[in-house]
Formats: sequence, C-alpha cells, structure tokens
Amino acid sequence: MSDSAVSLLAQEWRNSILLYNEAVRAMVKQIALENKHVLASFFYEQMLQDQAAQLFLSHEAVQSRLMLSMQNWISQLFSVDGQADFIALIELQRKVGEVHARIDLPVHLVLRGARTLKRKFADLLDAHAEEALEKRKEAFRLVSDSLDIAMETMSRAYASSYDRKSRAEESYRLFSAVHNAAAEKGKQRSALLDWENQLMFDLAVGTQVDNLLSIKKSDFGLWFLHKGLHAFENLPESKIIMDSIDRIESMTPQLEKNEERVSLLKQIHAEARNIQLNVDILFDKYNELEAGRDELTRLLSRKYLSVVLSKEVAYARKRGITFALLAIDIDFFKNINDTYGHEAGDMVLQQFSELLSNRSRAGDYVFRLGGEEFLILLVDVNKDAALRVAQQVSQKIRDEKFFIPNGEVLNLTASLGVTLFDGHPDYSKSLRRVDKALYQAKESGRDQVVYIEG
Repeated sequence: MSDSAVSLLAQEWRNSILLYNEAVRAMVKQIALENKHVLASFFYEQMLQDQAAQLFLSHEAVQSRLMLSMQNWISQLFSVDGQADFIALIELQRKVGEVHARIDLPVHLVLRGARTLKRKFADLLDAHAEEALEKRKEAFRLVSDSLDIAMETMSRAYASSYDRKSRAEESYRLFSAVHNAAAEKGKQRSALLDWENQLMFDLAVGTQVDNLLSIKKSDFGLWFLHKGLHAFENLPESKIIMDSIDRIESMTPQLEKNEERVSLLKQIHAEARNIQLNVDILFDKYNELEAGRDELTRLLSRKYLSVVLSKEVAYARKRGITFALLAIDIDFFKNINDTYGHEAGDMVLQQFSELLSNRSRAGDYVFRLGGEEFLILLVDVNKDAALRVAQQVSQKIRDEKFFIPNGEVLNLTASLGVTLFDGHPDYSKSLRRVDKALYQAKESGRDQVVYIEG
C-alpha cells in the first residue's frame, strides 16, 4: 500500500470519527474496554464453530496466543479520538492484512469475524437501556464505521500481498525443480535407481521389512514430494507418479511374506519404471529457467523464500510433520573483502554455497539471503535431526579449506541459528525465531550453534 493510500485512509478514518460527538465516542470506548474479553471470547467461540476457520485456529492457539492479541486490537480500534495517530492505526490494520495473506486465511472468514463483533457489540449496547435510544444507535454506527474501515484496510493489504505471492508462486512453480532440466532429470533418474538397488540389496542381506528405506524418504521421494510435485502440479504425469509411489508404499510391508516376495518385487520394479518414464516426460515438457537464482552462488534467492515457506508450512500442517530453519552467517566475512578484495570474497561465497548444497538432501532448500547470510530449510526433520545437521555443517565449515585468487588458503567459521516449525501458520514467526537464534550465536562469541524453541 502506497504512502498516499495510507494517508488517504487515515484521513477518512479521522473524518469518520469526528462525525460523532464526544459522548458517543466515550460510550463506545468504555464498553469496548470493559468488555474486550467478552468480545474476544465471543469472536473466537463463533469462529471455532466454522470448519474452514478450524484449519487456522485451535482452542490451544486461541488461549495461548490469540486471545490477548484480539483484546488489544479491540481496545485500540474503539478507543480512538480525533487526536489519535491514524497513520499508525492504518499501518496496524495493513500488517494484519498481510499476515492473513501470508497464511492464506480466506477473506470471507475475516469479514465473518467483523460481522460477529458487530452483533455482539449491538447486544452490549442494548444492555445499556439507561442511555437514550438515539445515542445507542449513533454508537452502533460508530462501531460499524470503525470495523468497516479496518476491514477495508486489511482487504487492500491482503489483495496486494496475495497478488505478489501468487506471481511469485507461479514463477517459482516453473523454476523450483527445473532450473537445469537436463542435469536434474539425470540426477533424479539416478536417485530412483539407487533407491531400487538399495531395496534389493537390503532384502538380499536379510534386512527386516520395517527397516527398509521408504521410497518417500529416499532422495528421489523427498525431491518429488517437496519440489517436483509442486513444480509439475498441473500435469497428469505428476498424479501418475504419485499414484505409483503410493502403490509402492502399500506393497513394501507385504515383502515380509516370502511366498509373495518375487511377485511383489516385480510389481515394485514395474512401478519404478513407470515413475522413471513419467519423470522423463515431465522434464521434456520444460526448458531450463534461471530466473530466481542468485547470480553469484546459484542458490535460491530471497525472491522465493516466502513461496517455499508457505508451501512447506501447508505441507507440514496437513501431514503433522515438522521442518527446521538453519540461519548461517560467515564469521568476520568483511575482513576477507577488506584484506584480500571482493574477488576473493566472491570466491569464498561460491565455495561456501557449494559446501551448503552438498550437505543438504534433495528435498531441502538452500537460500542466499544476501551478503554472507544463508538459510537452509530442512524438510521432514525433528529437533534432534536438525541440530545434528547444524553441528555437522558447522564442523564441515571449520574443516574446509577456502581458496582465494592469490593462492592463499583461508579457514572460516560460521554462526548458526536453528529453530523448528511449531505449527503456527504464519511462517514469519519461525523466521523471527531463527534470526534471533543467529543473533544470539553471533553475540555469544560466534562459531557456534544456538537453538530457539518454538
């Protein structure tokens, strides 16, 4: 939302408030402040009855995080007078709208919430029978105007953010799995074959069926579920591949029965060939697309951070799993540029990026956020696994020899912040936590890993 649009809405809000006399404004403020808990409780009570809202709300989330925030919002919205900072009020509604867009909260739920508040406020006004009917009517009109302006501001911010998000998602959908179609196709064909060979070997040496590597947990499976499926979601071959993966998953436990093993392995082999054929078809439909990749390191740029996080939040919430964020900052990187020049710094960044990529699985994401700061999103991991990866990355950085143009070899360290997705639909919460963890790692002496719980 532009500064001019914010100023215009702020002026409209001020003008709207000034339509009502001081006594009416005071009445609305008093009722709102005295009943903010009642209003917030009624709001969430009504919203939790809506199945669509239950995707975004839970009784635990309401009690632990949302109730107090809602009460504060009610207090601010209905306590304004002609001297209020309307620019700040508009900015607050704009931020709320952007959060709604970020978590894909449907607009109709927001509007339903506003209608719920109007209805409850009307009941509270009716309870003040000692006040003149005309004054109560004026008070309700003020309540309605305030809510309508707040909803309009949120909706504008929501639409703007959602449009940007949609454009980025479409761009990323094309880019995510096919930034180098020929190389990626060969890599995934090899990963699928490796999984099948590993399955055959494990069975041959007597590995228990429960300990066999699931195709969904293989490098190929992680790539397809977290990247390929999203990139090729509108193509029929994607569904064919997913169906084959599901059939393989259902057959694997039955390999325990020796009398059926040969027949099942033949079926699994046929399904794997079917997957390979359709992966080839998918890649043949796309040409290489380079937009969105950091020019120096070839990692994902910040451009696609919101798209990837939104997708992984939705995936994790739907399947009840978690992912981790690792924020990484090269310690004292400025000294490299100052001492050896920017060419040396660029060479270090390229080698550092390659190191991070090599320590990541096929389904993980590695971003260069800018300068010497990087972010890794580890899919489908728990806290212990995330910390283990972080410590391994930290040690690998210490062990690596970084070469620069003058022939010298540098040793580096890095500070790492780690956090685990906690189920909150707004990914910015996780980003703020991992940033805080990284800050603590740097402030505590660098060259260390700091974890912050969600």
